[in-house]
Amino acid sequence: MPQSSRLNLPFTGICTFGKYPHVSDWDAIDADVAVMGAPFDAGTQFRSGARMGPRAIREASTLFSFGLGGAYDHEDDITYLDPALTHIVDIGDADIIHTDTETSHANIAFGVRKILAAGAIPVVLGGDHSVNIPCIDAFDDQDPIHIVQIDAHLDFVDVRHGVRNGHGNPMRRAAEKSYVTGISQIGIRNVSSTARDGYEAARAMGTDIQSVRQFRKLGVEGMLARIPAGARYYVTLDIDGFDPSIAPGTGTPSHGGFYYYEMLELLDGLAKRGAIVGMDLVEVAPDYDQTGTTSILAAQILMNTIGRILHHRAL
Repeated sequence: MPQSSRLNLPFTGICTFGKYPHVSDWDAIDADVAVMGAPFDAGTQFRSGARMGPRAIREASTLFSFGLGGAYDHEDDITYLDPALTHIVDIGDADIIHTDTETSHANIAFGVRKILAAGAIPVVLGGDHSVNIPCIDAFDDQDPIHIVQIDAHLDFVDVRHGVRNGHGNPMRRAAEKSYVTGISQIGIRNVSSTARDGYEAARAMGTDIQSVRQFRKLGVEGMLARIPAGARYYVTLDIDGFDPSIAPGTGTPSHGGFYYYEMLELLDGLAKRGAIVGMDLVEVAPDYDQTGTTSILAAQILMNTIGRILHHRAL
């Protein structure tokens, strides 16, 4: 006998992020958080495939949408993502024009601006890390922001063979913005695509660079103390900031990375320390991970971070 209400199991229904409502009219966004996909990976220098990231993250996120009754954390004794207190929507993807970086990036910036104009927090699903460039461009009429980057790579290349907007350039482009007050670059390690002069340029332009080992010596509280208090934070999280033992599905994996709770505790502390006003998660390339673990990790860290942002903002 059919039940009067829908069970709505993770493997049924339409696959939006977290099974939250889809809003196709970008002039009618009414939400606390709006999720948008940026399935662009033409900025990739090695293994492509991150264009499939948004779709894979959305599918993985349904695992955490069971019942849509919020997420109770017994350690914190808090129900995060309480549907009575939070309003999250999925606005679909920015339009990507294959081989056309300029137009694709402009379309991503357009979507982020629509979210900001609606008073919502943009959460962008990449795509390669170059999609951060239009995301930061979209904040040009907002109050200043401090960028917190979680990544294995510095991404501070200025120009290489004429390329200014690939996935090795986003933090350099961000540092050039007058409204970016500084950058905390966390997790940077091992052999990098950025040469020594890039590190010197980054520090000269006001960034704070910490490796995974330096982070662990500092601890979460020590790392947070290095980030300006009371600021407006934009978080850009490259999935290769995590160790490839838990995030193999990415184009440029780098061993020696973070584990889940290290990042959750950092992001929770950041949401308490100031206001997270935007976020992107990039470089999930699901075809390199047949188990789906990387996409699940991406969805889990996003769902939990959004929950903590909204909880601490309400307090």
